[in-house]
Amino acid sequence: MPRPTAQFTLLSQFFPPARLVVVATLALAQLTLALPAAEPLNLGSRWELFVDEFLVASKKDVALKLHEPVRREIVLATDQPWEGPTSGYFSVIQDGRKVRLYYRGSATVSDHSVEQFTCVAESDDGIHFTRPRVGLIEFSGSKDNNIVWRGVESHNFAAFLDTNPAARPDERYKALGGIKDKGKNWQQGETPGGLYAFASSDGFTWRKLRPEPVLTQGAFDSQNLALWDAARGHYTSFTRIFTNRIRAIQSATSADFITWSEGTPHRYAASVPAEHFYTSATVVCPTAPHLFISFPKRFATNRTKVPGHRGGPGVSDTVFMTSRDGVTWDRPFLEAWARPGPDMKNWTERSNMVACGLYDDGGPEWSLYISEHYRHPDHRIRRLTVRRQGFGSMHASARPGEFTSPTLVFSGQKLQLNYATSATGSVRIEIQDAATGRPLPGFALADMPELFGDEFDATVKWKTGTDLTALRGKNIRLRVQLKDADLYALRFAD
Repeated sequence: MPRPTAQFTLLSQFFPPARLVVVATLALAQLTLALPAAEPLNLGSRWELFVDEFLVASKKDVALKLHEPVRREIVLATDQPWEGPTSGYFSVIQDGRKVRLYYRGSATVSDHSVEQFTCVAESDDGIHFTRPRVGLIEFSGSKDNNIVWRGVESHNFAAFLDTNPAARPDERYKALGGIKDKGKNWQQGETPGGLYAFASSDGFTWRKLRPEPVLTQGAFDSQNLALWDAARGHYTSFTRIFTNRIRAIQSATSADFITWSEGTPHRYAASVPAEHFYTSATVVCPTAPHLFISFPKRFATNRTKVPGHRGGPGVSDTVFMTSRDGVTWDRPFLEAWARPGPDMKNWTERSNMVACGLYDDGGPEWSLYISEHYRHPDHRIRRLTVRRQGFGSMHASARPGEFTSPTLVFSGQKLQLNYATSATGSVRIEIQDAATGRPLPGFALADMPELFGDEFDATVKWKTGTDLTALRGKNIRLRVQLKDADLYALRFAD
């Protein structure tokens, strides 16, 4: 039996046990009524992906499921004289239908060498890449190459397309690049140097926005990213730090890409182990811009699979995580998102690094890119595909399961689902009154015919139809029943 509290002991001096139970129950009820009610989640008309339990208040016989990418074609081999087996830190930029791939070309292993180059490749379909002859930087007496920058900043030059509506036309492309100087405590950011801000009008001709680094507090010996965060109206950077000698990530924000806030180390749940994150590959989700999705390269430093490899020890894979503020990160999936696989050249150090960026051609799949065979002569980058919005799902087996959402409000007119079932599987949804938990008239499970198939934006239909206009702005809950099915995302569409 639990030990009685001091308050319970004091009450027992004045009330008999039976009466005490009633008094305690009434006191608890009054306390509950005094607590402020939780604010309903306002979904508006945006997509919400099932990559965490944001939309799950209770569940039975369902669970979040991580979906691994499919390895596709090799799209580029870094086989030019100015590239080589230590090329790396790829960034993917989608500008309309054009896809550009930026990466380090390296003829040396020194991080501080000026003989490092930023290269670019282009594609019209995300699959077939060619090297444009930009004619800007000389290599071995010729400018007939795809080099767009030369210098130490090319070690980790990371470009992005600036979608800030206030961005100047000659600064449509931006980038961060640079490292700390050698010296004691460089990992703590205490030596000179840092990240420089770059801009370009066309993605080829680049210039520094100021002669001094714009970010100096960090280690930066990795790919350091920045992007325009439209949902919050500022630039956000994701850069390398060390925390207790473990490679980690910090975030900072800026209104103008020049003046940055102090970096904030990323936070995780107490149950999440501390692991080396060599990169972050963070992007804004294309269909849900309030959501950051990230593909860190996880580095196991003390493992060696291929004895005698000329590189150092360590093996790598890629994990998946998300955030709704850029600082606090959800990692419900501790397993790998992209494994090295049976190719032994991917079991040597620093392979399996996902490029920063995602290509969306409007079709059923999204393309990402991963590097393979680091330090091997045939170092290359391969395309990965995932189902549109399909990084994770709420999954049920052939045994039916269900979950209930927290209290919601929405502003759309119909409920759409990205889902898939087996031939005998199904999805059914009930809309409940948030206060009572009872189904609203016409929106019970029995009022919805079973939905089955494999669709990306299926409209839910009850016997009364699809129109939810009368429920806009009202507090509701969803009860979702699944059988041999995956629910990837939902939205109340306009």
